[in-house]
Amino acid sequence: MLVAVSIGAVNVPLGDVWRIVLHHVTGVGRVPDDIAVDQIVWTFRTPRVALAALVGAGLALSGAVLQTVVANPLADPIVLGFSYGATLGAVVVITMGGGTALLGLGVSAAAFVGSVIAGALVFWLGRRRGRMAPTWLILAGVAVGYVFLSATSYVQLQATPTELRTVMFWMLGSVAGAQWHQLPAVTVVVVGCTVLLTMFGRRLNVLLAGDETATSLGTDVNRLRTVLLLLSALLTGSVIAVAGSIGFVGLMIPHLVRLTVGADHRRLLPLSALLGAVYLVLVDLLSRTLNRPNELPLGILTALLGAPFFLWLLRRNKGLD
Repeated sequence: MLVAVSIGAVNVPLGDVWRIVLHHVTGVGRVPDDIAVDQIVWTFRTPRVALAALVGAGLALSGAVLQTVVANPLADPIVLGFSYGATLGAVVVITMGGGTALLGLGVSAAAFVGSVIAGALVFWLGRRRGRMAPTWLILAGVAVGYVFLSATSYVQLQATPTELRTVMFWMLGSVAGAQWHQLPAVTVVVVGCTVLLTMFGRRLNVLLAGDETATSLGTDVNRLRTVLLLLSALLTGSVIAVAGSIGFVGLMIPHLVRLTVGADHRRLLPLSALLGAVYLVLVDLLSRTLNRPNELPLGILTALLGAPFFLWLLRRNKGLD
């Protein structure tokens, strides 16, 4: 993260970055004489890198949980429709509220509400005879996602060229506008969900054995799935609301961790969060340095990096069978 803060349109020596961050956090030492360097490091880059780490951790953690809950290795926030719901909420505010607020909701708040609504619809449609059915959850997620995607496309037709550029950049994901006031709420959600979901590690391991085995071991499978899905929806909605829709992180990162340390969720979940954080910080660094001074949306790079690498892993590792 310190290296990512030091590199950009204006490179800052790593030692200066460390001293500036340490001074602002602890009050130790003093800031450089050049006020512009202090602003670059602390006001612009540090919150951006911190937000990228939080978003990467949240998406990877949510993907790891969803893949186990719905018993499908392709499950992630996009497949279950959470991302499309958030996108619709944000696009409605951008196009109809002028990018400020609509009905009292800003872009981030509207994205969170849209994600929660999409999640609630998927939960409702994914129940069969009062129980959460993994196959129905996937089918419901795909159907709800396409409905929200169609609504988003219709709303885009009403947008002006300026609004449409903002919409497209948001839909592809970005942390370019990160500010310090966005971090506390996201930090609480990501750290809290990481701790809570890791505490569910043993019960998630039981789910891997199948519903019948889990029930025979005393696990209320339906209740467990409901709680885990609610936590995943909260986690996904919170990070998408501040960074937009970013694909492949929740799909790829958990698989990389499983191939390295196995499927024990007591290790899988915290390590997925850590690797997801590192991965998205690196992707964000590439997004702002590959085509200086222009920036690339994160979603473009996560797809370009994630899809070929994921296909290579599928071909190389027979253990995924």
